[in-house]
Amino acid sequence: MSDHFALTGARIFDGDAWHDDAALVVKGGEIEAIVPSGKIPAGVSRVETGGGLLVPGFVDIQVNGGGGVMLNDHPDVASIETICRAHAPFGTTALLPTLITDTPEITAAAIAAGEEATKRKVPGFLGLHLEGPHLSIARKGAHDPKLIRPMTAADEAALIAARRHLPVLLTTIAPESVKPEQVAALARAGVIVSLGHSDTGYATAVAFAEAGASVVTHLFNAMSQIGNREAGLAGAAIDTGTLFAGLIADGIHVDPATMAIALRAKKGPGRIALVTDAMATIGTDMTSFTLNGRTIHRKDGSLRLADGTLAGADLDMISAVRFIHRVVGLDLDEALRMASLYPAQAVGQSSRHGRLGAGAAADIVSLSDDLDVRRVWIGGAPVFEAA
Repeated sequence: MSDHFALTGARIFDGDAWHDDAALVVKGGEIEAIVPSGKIPAGVSRVETGGGLLVPGFVDIQVNGGGGVMLNDHPDVASIETICRAHAPFGTTALLPTLITDTPEITAAAIAAGEEATKRKVPGFLGLHLEGPHLSIARKGAHDPKLIRPMTAADEAALIAARRHLPVLLTTIAPESVKPEQVAALARAGVIVSLGHSDTGYATAVAFAEAGASVVTHLFNAMSQIGNREAGLAGAAIDTGTLFAGLIADGIHVDPATMAIALRAKKGPGRIALVTDAMATIGTDMTSFTLNGRTIHRKDGSLRLADGTLAGADLDMISAVRFIHRVVGLDLDEALRMASLYPAQAVGQSSRHGRLGAGAAADIVSLSDDLDVRRVWIGGAPVFEAA
C-alpha cells in the first residue's frame, strides 16, 4: 500500500464531529485531512472501506497483558510486542503495558524493556504504567501485600530517570505510601501520577491532586467509596476537575447505574476514560494463568483469585465501548471519546492520539455499523483485517 492514500465509503468520526460523504486522507503515517469524497487529491490511492465507521484508534492506559503473556512474568520487549499485537484486533492502537506490584528487579527489567520498545518504535507502544508497589495494603486488591512498600528517595529518582527515556510513564500510588512532595517532584519531571489502591479520604486525595496527581486508577475499585460524611477517593475523583479517571466498563467491576451517576457528576476538564485492566487472557482461550505465583481463574467474564478477589479484567476496548454505549446508554460519539480522546488527554498525548485531525498519527479503526472491528491501522500501516 502507498503511504499516501484515502479511506473512502464510511462515516468518519474525527474525535469531535461526524463527517458524511467524506474521505480520510493519510500521508506518511499521519492524518493529512478529511475531505469531501469528490475532492480527493489527484494521485492519491483510494481504499474502499465498504461502509461502516472510521474512528480514532483506542488508547488504553492500563493493560497488564494479552496474547497469553503478562508483563510481570516476562518483562521484555517480546512481551510488549505480544501485548500490543493482541489488543490491536479490538481497536487498541496505543497502550501502556502495565506492571502490577512486583520486586525492584522486575520493575527495573520492565523499565528497561519499555526503553528498548521506545527505541524500536514497537507499533502500539505508548509507554509504561507502573501500578505499585507504593500502594495501601488495606486496598491491595489482587496485588501481593508482601511486595507493597513506601516510596523511597531511590524509588523517586528511578522513576524520574526512567521518564527521560519513555514517551509516557504513568505510576499508580497511594497517599498512604507516598509523600505529597514526592508526587510534586514526579509531576515536575513529567511522570503522570495516578491515585489508586488507596483508603485515603477526600481531603487528602484533593491535596495530592494539588501536589500534581492528575489521574485516578480504575474508579470505584480498590479505593475508599463515597459515603454520607466522607466522599473518599471515589468522590474526589468525580468532584476534582483536574483529575482524569479510568473506568473498567465490563459490568462486573462497576454497576452500570454507578457508571451513569459518575458520568453525569464528573467535574471537568478532567474526564472519565475507559480502561480494560486486561490480563493475559485477551486474544486467547486460556482458562487460567499465574500472577506473582498465584493462580487467577477465568470464568463467567471475570478473572479472580481462588478467594474470589477480582484480578484485572477479561475485557477488550471495543467491548467496553459497546457496553458503555448500549448498556449505560451513552451516545456513541462520547463512548468513542472515552476510548480514545480522553485517555490520550489523561497522559498528555492528545496532539498525536485519540483524534483524526491533521498531523495526528494515522491510528484508525474501521467499525461495522454493529460496532465490530473490521480493520485497524497504526501509523498508517495495516495491522489487522477481520476474516
